[in-house]
Amino acid sequence: MVLSDPEGNRNRVALVTGSTSGIGKAIAEKLASDGFTIADHSRSSVDEGNSLATSHLNATYTQADLSDQEQAKYLIAEVLSKHGRLDVLVNNAGINALIPHGELKEASPDVWRKLYEVNVIAPWVLISESEQALREASNKNQPSCIVNISSHAGVRPKGGSIPYAASKAALNHVTKLLALSLSPAIRVNAIAPGLVDTPMTESRTAAQELWKDKSPMGRGAKPDEIAHTASMLVSSSYLTGEIILSDGG
Repeated sequence: MVLSDPEGNRNRVALVTGSTSGIGKAIAEKLASDGFTIADHSRSSVDEGNSLATSHLNATYTQADLSDQEQAKYLIAEVLSKHGRLDVLVNNAGINALIPHGELKEASPDVWRKLYEVNVIAPWVLISESEQALREASNKNQPSCIVNISSHAGVRPKGGSIPYAASKAALNHVTKLLALSLSPAIRVNAIAPGLVDTPMTESRTAAQELWKDKSPMGRGAKPDEIAHTASMLVSSSYLTGEIILSDGG
Protein backbone atom coordinates (compact mmCIF):
# COMPACT_ATOMS: atom_id res chain seq x y z
CA MET A 1 0.00 0.00 0.00
CA VAL A 2 1.53 3.35 -1.08
CA LEU A 3 1.03 5.95 1.65
CA SER A 4 3.81 8.46 0.96
CA ASP A 5 3.23 11.57 -1.11
CA PRO A 6 6.71 12.78 -2.09
CA GLU A 7 5.59 15.11 -4.87
CA GLY A 8 2.62 16.72 -3.12
CA ASN A 9 0.17 14.87 -5.37
CA ARG A 10 -2.23 13.58 -2.74
CA ASN A 11 -5.83 13.76 -3.98
CA ARG A 12 -4.66 14.15 -7.59
CA VAL A 13 -6.00 11.43 -9.91
CA ALA A 14 -4.23 9.80 -12.86
CA LEU A 15 -5.97 7.54 -15.37
CA VAL A 16 -3.59 5.10 -17.08
CA THR A 17 -5.14 3.11 -19.90
CA GLY A 18 -3.84 -0.41 -20.49
CA SER A 19 -2.32 -0.41 -17.01
CA THR A 20 -2.37 -4.12 -16.16
CA SER A 21 0.91 -5.07 -17.84
CA GLY A 22 4.04 -3.77 -19.53
CA ILE A 23 4.59 -0.04 -19.90
CA GLY A 24 1.15 0.86 -18.57
CA LYS A 25 1.60 -1.09 -15.36
CA ALA A 26 5.04 0.43 -14.81
CA ILE A 27 3.61 3.94 -15.28
CA ALA A 28 0.72 3.24 -12.91
CA GLU A 29 3.14 1.93 -10.27
CA LYS A 30 5.43 4.93 -10.68
CA LEU A 31 2.65 7.51 -10.49
CA ALA A 32 1.25 5.73 -7.44
CA SER A 33 4.67 6.03 -5.79
CA ASP A 34 4.63 9.73 -6.73
CA GLY A 35 1.47 10.08 -4.63
CA PHE A 36 -1.26 9.96 -7.28
CA THR A 37 -4.53 8.12 -6.88
CA ILE A 38 -4.59 5.74 -9.83
CA ALA A 39 -7.53 4.85 -12.04
CA ASP A 40 -6.51 1.58 -13.70
CA HIS A 41 -7.94 0.27 -16.95
CA SER A 42 -7.68 -2.67 -19.32
CA ARG A 43 -9.66 -4.19 -22.15
CA SER A 44 -9.86 -7.76 -20.83
CA SER A 45 -7.50 -8.56 -17.93
CA VAL A 46 -10.07 -7.95 -15.22
CA ASP A 47 -8.45 -10.03 -12.46
CA GLU A 48 -5.12 -8.29 -12.97
CA GLY A 49 -6.85 -4.91 -12.96
CA ASN A 50 -8.70 -5.54 -9.73
CA SER A 51 -5.54 -6.88 -8.10
CA LEU A 52 -3.54 -3.85 -9.19
CA ALA A 53 -6.19 -1.48 -7.85
CA THR A 54 -6.14 -3.12 -4.43
CA SER A 55 -2.38 -2.62 -4.18
CA HIS A 56 -2.59 1.19 -4.14
CA LEU A 57 -4.39 3.58 -1.84
CA ASN A 58 -7.84 4.58 -3.20
CA ALA A 59 -7.12 3.14 -6.65
CA THR A 60 -9.94 1.83 -8.84
CA TYR A 61 -10.22 -0.35 -11.92
CA THR A 62 -12.54 -0.05 -14.92
CA GLN A 63 -12.83 -2.44 -17.84
CA ALA A 64 -13.51 -0.93 -21.27
CA ASP A 65 -12.81 -1.85 -24.89
CA LEU A 66 -11.40 1.36 -26.36
CA SER A 67 -12.10 0.26 -29.92
CA ASP A 68 -15.71 1.12 -29.04
CA GLN A 69 -16.16 4.89 -28.70
CA GLU A 70 -19.10 4.47 -26.33
CA GLN A 71 -16.96 2.37 -23.98
CA ALA A 72 -14.21 4.99 -24.14
CA LYS A 73 -16.75 7.61 -23.06
CA TYR A 74 -17.96 5.24 -20.34
CA LEU A 75 -14.40 4.91 -19.01
CA ILE A 76 -14.07 8.65 -18.42
CA ALA A 77 -17.55 8.84 -16.89
CA GLU A 78 -16.71 6.00 -14.50
CA VAL A 79 -13.42 7.55 -13.42
CA LEU A 80 -15.11 10.87 -12.71
CA SER A 81 -17.95 9.13 -10.89
CA LYS A 82 -15.53 7.19 -8.69
CA HIS A 83 -12.96 9.92 -8.05
CA GLY A 84 -14.69 13.23 -8.75
CA ARG A 85 -11.73 14.68 -10.62
CA LEU A 86 -9.02 13.93 -13.17
CA ASP A 87 -5.58 15.56 -13.23
CA VAL A 88 -3.55 13.29 -15.50
CA LEU A 89 -4.51 11.15 -18.49
CA VAL A 90 -1.98 8.62 -19.79
CA ASN A 91 -3.07 7.19 -23.13
CA ASN A 92 -1.02 4.02 -23.04
CA ALA A 93 -3.41 1.42 -24.49
CA GLY A 94 -2.69 0.57 -28.10
CA ILE A 95 -2.58 -2.28 -30.60
CA ASN A 96 -0.11 -3.40 -33.26
CA ALA A 97 -0.19 -5.47 -36.42
CA LEU A 98 2.93 -7.31 -37.57
CA ILE A 99 2.96 -7.07 -41.36
CA PRO A 100 6.13 -6.85 -43.50
CA HIS A 101 6.33 -3.36 -44.97
CA GLY A 102 6.56 -4.71 -48.50
CA GLU A 103 3.37 -6.79 -48.24
CA LEU A 104 1.00 -3.98 -49.17
CA LYS A 105 -2.13 -6.04 -49.71
CA GLU A 106 -1.81 -7.65 -46.28
CA ALA A 107 -2.15 -4.15 -44.80
CA SER A 108 -5.81 -4.05 -45.75
CA PRO A 109 -8.15 -1.13 -45.12
CA ASP A 110 -9.64 -3.16 -42.25
CA VAL A 111 -6.21 -3.34 -40.60
CA TRP A 112 -5.83 0.42 -40.98
CA ARG A 113 -9.26 1.06 -39.48
CA LYS A 114 -8.66 -1.20 -36.46
CA LEU A 115 -5.30 0.40 -35.68
CA TYR A 116 -6.57 3.95 -36.08
CA GLU A 117 -9.64 3.23 -33.96
CA VAL A 118 -7.52 2.26 -30.94
CA ASN A 119 -4.28 4.20 -31.51
CA VAL A 120 -5.69 7.54 -32.68
CA ILE A 121 -9.45 7.83 -32.30
CA ALA A 122 -9.65 6.33 -28.79
CA PRO A 123 -7.09 8.77 -27.34
CA TRP A 124 -8.97 11.60 -29.05
CA VAL A 125 -12.28 10.49 -27.51
CA LEU A 126 -10.72 10.10 -24.06
CA ILE A 127 -9.12 13.53 -24.27
CA SER A 128 -12.26 15.26 -25.52
CA GLU A 129 -14.39 13.55 -22.85
CA SER A 130 -11.97 14.45 -20.06
CA GLU A 131 -11.08 17.99 -21.19
CA GLN A 132 -13.48 19.77 -18.86
CA ALA A 133 -12.40 17.75 -15.83
CA LEU A 134 -8.73 18.32 -16.65
CA ARG A 135 -9.37 22.06 -16.96
CA GLU A 136 -11.21 22.14 -13.63
CA ALA A 137 -8.33 20.34 -11.89
CA SER A 138 -5.68 22.59 -13.42
CA ASN A 139 -4.10 25.58 -11.75
CA LYS A 140 -1.36 28.04 -12.67
CA ASN A 141 1.34 26.27 -10.69
CA GLN A 142 0.25 22.73 -11.55
CA PRO A 143 -1.38 22.41 -15.00
CA SER A 144 -3.18 19.19 -15.80
CA CYS A 145 -1.34 16.79 -18.05
CA ILE A 146 -1.85 14.33 -20.90
CA VAL A 147 0.84 11.83 -21.84
CA ASN A 148 0.37 9.83 -25.04
CA ILE A 149 2.43 6.66 -25.42
CA SER A 150 3.48 6.63 -29.04
CA SER A 151 6.35 4.76 -30.72
CA HIS A 152 9.68 5.49 -32.38
CA ALA A 153 7.95 4.00 -35.44
CA GLY A 154 5.96 7.23 -35.57
CA VAL A 155 9.21 9.19 -35.87
CA ARG A 156 11.48 6.88 -37.87
CA PRO A 157 10.61 4.62 -40.86
CA LYS A 158 10.34 1.56 -38.62
CA GLY A 159 7.66 -0.50 -36.90
CA GLY A 160 5.70 -3.73 -37.00
CA SER A 161 3.69 -2.51 -39.98
CA ILE A 162 3.17 0.63 -42.03
CA PRO A 163 -0.40 1.16 -40.70
CA TYR A 164 0.91 0.91 -37.13
CA ALA A 165 3.73 3.38 -37.79
CA ALA A 166 1.34 5.78 -39.51
CA SER A 167 -1.11 5.60 -36.59
CA LYS A 168 1.65 6.55 -34.16
CA ALA A 169 2.84 9.36 -36.43
CA ALA A 170 -0.72 10.65 -36.39
CA LEU A 171 -0.80 10.44 -32.59
CA ASN A 172 2.45 12.43 -32.43
CA HIS A 173 1.00 15.22 -34.56
CA VAL A 174 -2.25 15.21 -32.59
CA THR A 175 -0.10 15.63 -29.47
CA LYS A 176 1.52 18.77 -30.87
CA LEU A 177 -1.76 20.21 -32.11
CA LEU A 178 -3.48 19.65 -28.76
CA ALA A 179 -0.54 21.13 -26.88
CA LEU A 180 -1.33 24.37 -28.69
CA SER A 181 -5.11 24.25 -28.42
CA LEU A 182 -5.34 23.11 -24.78
CA SER A 183 -2.59 25.33 -23.36
CA PRO A 184 -1.89 26.64 -20.82
CA ALA A 185 -4.36 24.74 -18.62
CA ILE A 186 -3.49 21.30 -20.02
CA ARG A 187 -0.04 20.20 -21.09
CA VAL A 188 0.17 17.48 -23.77
CA ASN A 189 3.29 15.42 -24.47
CA ALA A 190 4.16 12.02 -25.89
CA ILE A 191 6.77 9.34 -25.29
CA ALA A 192 7.97 7.43 -28.34
CA PRO A 193 9.66 4.22 -27.12
CA GLY A 194 11.61 1.85 -29.29
CA LEU A 195 11.89 -1.77 -28.19
CA VAL A 196 10.70 -2.25 -24.61
CA ASP A 197 11.20 -5.54 -22.78
CA THR A 198 7.65 -6.69 -22.07
CA PRO A 199 5.88 -10.07 -22.37
CA MET A 200 4.61 -8.89 -25.76
CA THR A 201 8.14 -8.45 -27.16
CA GLU A 202 9.80 -11.55 -25.68
CA SER A 203 9.29 -13.53 -28.89
CA ARG A 204 10.56 -10.79 -31.21
CA THR A 205 14.05 -12.16 -31.49
CA ALA A 206 14.93 -10.12 -34.60
CA ALA A 207 14.09 -6.88 -32.78
CA GLN A 208 16.04 -8.00 -29.72
CA GLU A 209 19.10 -8.67 -31.89
CA LEU A 210 18.69 -5.36 -33.73
CA TRP A 211 18.74 -3.37 -30.50
CA LYS A 212 21.64 -5.42 -29.16
CA ASP A 213 23.72 -4.80 -32.29
CA LYS A 214 22.65 -1.31 -33.39
CA SER A 215 21.43 0.65 -30.38
CA PRO A 216 24.13 2.71 -28.65
CA MET A 217 22.72 1.42 -25.35
CA GLY A 218 22.93 -2.17 -26.61
CA ARG A 219 19.48 -3.22 -25.43
CA GLY A 220 15.79 -2.41 -25.33
CA ALA A 221 14.28 -0.30 -22.57
CA LYS A 222 12.84 -1.61 -19.34
CA PRO A 223 9.22 -0.60 -18.63
CA ASP A 224 10.42 1.23 -15.50
CA GLU A 225 12.64 3.44 -17.67
CA ILE A 226 9.67 4.55 -19.76
CA ALA A 227 7.70 5.09 -16.56
CA HIS A 228 10.47 7.35 -15.26
CA THR A 229 10.11 9.54 -18.35
CA ALA A 230 6.33 9.63 -17.91
CA SER A 231 6.77 10.69 -14.28
CA MET A 232 9.12 13.47 -15.37
CA LEU A 233 6.60 14.77 -17.92
CA VAL A 234 3.78 14.66 -15.38
CA SER A 235 5.82 16.45 -12.70
CA SER A 236 6.86 19.25 -15.05
CA SER A 237 4.81 22.44 -14.96
CA TYR A 238 6.23 23.73 -18.26
CA LEU A 239 6.99 21.08 -20.89
CA THR A 240 4.33 20.69 -23.57
CA GLY A 241 4.17 19.65 -27.20
CA GLU A 242 7.19 17.38 -26.88
CA ILE A 243 7.67 13.93 -28.41
CA ILE A 244 10.30 12.26 -26.20
CA LEU A 245 12.09 9.65 -28.30
CA SER A 246 13.21 6.83 -26.01
CA ASP A 247 14.91 4.17 -28.15
CA GLY A 248 18.39 3.97 -26.65
CA GLY A 249 19.87 6.22 -29.31
